[in-house]
Amino acid sequence: MSVDTGQPVAEAVGGDDNSARGRRRLAKQGDPRDGRPSRRSARGLTTLFSRHWYAWAMIAPVVLVIAVIIGYPLGRGIFLSLTDADESNVSRTIGVNEIPATYQFVGLENYADILGDSVFWDRLGWTALWTVGCVSVTFLIGLTLANMLNRQVKGRSFYRIAMIVPWGIPAFVSVFAWKMLFNEKYGILNKVLDGGGVEGVSWLSDPTWAKLAVIIVNVWLGVPFMIVAMLGALQSIPDELHEAAEMDGANAWQRFVNITLPGVRSVSSTVILLSTIWTFNMFPVIYLLTRGGPGDSTEILVTYAFRLSFVNSPRDFATSAAWGVLILLLLSLFTLIYRRALRKQGEVW
Repeated sequence: MSVDTGQPVAEAVGGDDNSARGRRRLAKQGDPRDGRPSRRSARGLTTLFSRHWYAWAMIAPVVLVIAVIIGYPLGRGIFLSLTDADESNVSRTIGVNEIPATYQFVGLENYADILGDSVFWDRLGWTALWTVGCVSVTFLIGLTLANMLNRQVKGRSFYRIAMIVPWGIPAFVSVFAWKMLFNEKYGILNKVLDGGGVEGVSWLSDPTWAKLAVIIVNVWLGVPFMIVAMLGALQSIPDELHEAAEMDGANAWQRFVNITLPGVRSVSSTVILLSTIWTFNMFPVIYLLTRGGPGDSTEILVTYAFRLSFVNSPRDFATSAAWGVLILLLLSLFTLIYRRALRKQGEVW
């Protein structure tokens, strides 16, 4: 019995030859089905590196520095947050004796303890309120002053320099100066109030006034940066837009809402994000002005993490590291949400 394959013998032989050549070609280039890289892709990477070797050489030191300064501490902190490391079980040297570390891996136990404790949520609530209050007031004052300095007024250069001066003063010097101003007995603020027949305020010993005091100081420190950023954004708006709107009968408020605010939106979105991150982690103002007091009324997340690791006894390194990781996760989550909100509004960031 004969079977008709419907294929000439020459074509069948040629097909076998083609398939053999195809297998040899895949063997040289790498079959994508087995996950092995092809010689062509490896050759492309080599060509890319040889063509742009100068760029790779320029960024290599930066990458190395970032890996050492940021990568290692971050990895170390994450590792410690998964242990029960504290002052009593970490490796240490006493005289000539080397005591090895005896802490153990506990997994996510530290995170469960933190999230199940009301202390974390109390600190988080005040930190969020402190951040929103500082950033919103700083932005409003900075935008207002920048809008004033963007006009042709006499002595504009002097006013610009005067408003930026606080930015050049070290933060700790500014905080100590404000601490003297807030002194309940000898501070200038209470002296002025007493001179006006008003009873002095317990600025740093009353929880409510202490919260207001730290917000005032942080706003004072942040306004110069906001002025510089917003002034640059305002100067990028063409004057022709304002002139055309004024000729069409738009008043000052309409020009501000319809021209100024859309014109500075890209810059303001960036500075608001940066200010939020900086304020959320603003350790110097809280610690130097009130040390988290009175009691723990002004203590934010980062100052409490510092207290666990450097003030309390025994120093709890593992829990402090877990607090730090949670702070990083919160800021990362905020950044993602903020970025998505901007994209929905048509901002490319």
